[in-house]
Amino acid sequence: MEDFKHAPLADLVLAATTEDGTLSLVAAITTELTRETQRRHQLAPTAAIALGRLITGATLFGASLKGQDRISLQVVGDGPLNTLAADVFLNNPEEIGARAHARYPEVDLTSEAAGTIGAAVGQGRMQVTKSYEIGQPYVGIVALHNGEIGPDLAWYLRHSQQIPSIAALDVVNTDQGIQTAGGYIVQVMPNADESVFSKLETHAAQLPALADLLSGGATPRELIDRLTAGRTLRSIQAYTVRFTCRCSRDKVATALLGLGRDELTKMAQDKEPTEAICDFCRQAYYFQPDEISDLAKRLFRHG
Repeated sequence: MEDFKHAPLADLVLAATTEDGTLSLVAAITTELTRETQRRHQLAPTAAIALGRLITGATLFGASLKGQDRISLQVVGDGPLNTLAADVFLNNPEEIGARAHARYPEVDLTSEAAGTIGAAVGQGRMQVTKSYEIGQPYVGIVALHNGEIGPDLAWYLRHSQQIPSIAALDVVNTDQGIQTAGGYIVQVMPNADESVFSKLETHAAQLPALADLLSGGATPRELIDRLTAGRTLRSIQAYTVRFTCRCSRDKVATALLGLGRDELTKMAQDKEPTEAICDFCRQAYYFQPDEISDLAKRLFRHG
């Protein structure tokens, strides 16, 4: 029987800082995570690349999480993909859990001349929400830079967090399926000289395309070594990352309460069970008419 909560295979994330304390880097290979996301949502090629990039970016952000913190990324554009979303959290101190979904998983522009991810996303906004175990969540919203996801994350870090950064994310998707996926984010630390960022940009622009590095079998450590030109690293932290969903029957029941008493009463009159499917993992939950009626009564009692 399929485990809807956890994927069987995990990928690797590596976070580090340079010894001089000027750069913070995180790199990941997310091939299995992206394949699992594509499989669960039956993503067409363009949607698979776009959502694969977003869940990879979320995973890179996940290396900064502590305890029960959670980070959610949402991209909303006027292109055919419309809305993409990804969540990350810690399964344990050494493993990042990640999940994602696309509103229109069938989108495929690969046969079109302008079939880029940016064209599929369009113009719009990126929202980053960090939820804490205690206290109010932090929400940052920026206009999309170009819809290619990686540059949009760097744009967010620079303009919402005031952190000069570069980011690259990609998915190599062929007729045989997803071959590899991964990415990196490099942030300039607050104590660094202003010249550090310009040198970083120049050096990164001279590297092979990320898709070529991924296709060549690059590991997270090799990506970091290329980005730092082999400089000495410190504070190296490794994480596994796995497709994980936190949905539950109780959480779905709570979501159903949002339909309102009248709608639930109408649903309870049906003889067939009500099916509710998790947007993130596609787990189906079934509620019998008497259970729906009980939910409506809960609203009546608290109305």
